[in-house]
Amino acid sequence: MSVQVGDAAPDFSVRDQNHEEVTLSSFRGRKNVLLVFYPFAFSGVCTKELCMVRDDLPSFQNDDVQLLAVSADPTYTLKAWAGAEGYQFPLLSDFWPHGDVAKEYGVFDDTRGMAVRGTFLVDREGIVRFAEVNGPGEMRDQDGWKRALAEVSG
Repeated sequence: MSVQVGDAAPDFSVRDQNHEEVTLSSFRGRKNVLLVFYPFAFSGVCTKELCMVRDDLPSFQNDDVQLLAVSADPTYTLKAWAGAEGYQFPLLSDFWPHGDVAKEYGVFDDTRGMAVRGTFLVDREGIVRFAEVNGPGEMRDQDGWKRALAEVSG
């Protein structure tokens, strides 16, 4: 079962595409965090979704909110993908222990060894204020993310 609205967000520390450590709780008291789990770098739907985020980045990463995109890909793959697509936001590697962060959020597919499309908005106090889980081939409605961000920012 995935993390639900009202739950305390499980904390984690993992590396981003630049091999920098990112800890969820480091944003506590400072910014809301939009966690976007996705299956694989370089895959069709994932690339389309994150390019849509890239093209509207100020809506998802600004003084009020930090975007963190998470997959079970290794950091080197994420670095290549960020460079190829021009992503200017953290791509977090949940590679080892494989999928541990996604498992904590209830969005890891053990059979395929990947995260499913889970999206969680964590407020400044570390509480989940928005949660949705989509299947591997289902595009997400980013307008829903914007509405959730407006609610926690307002």
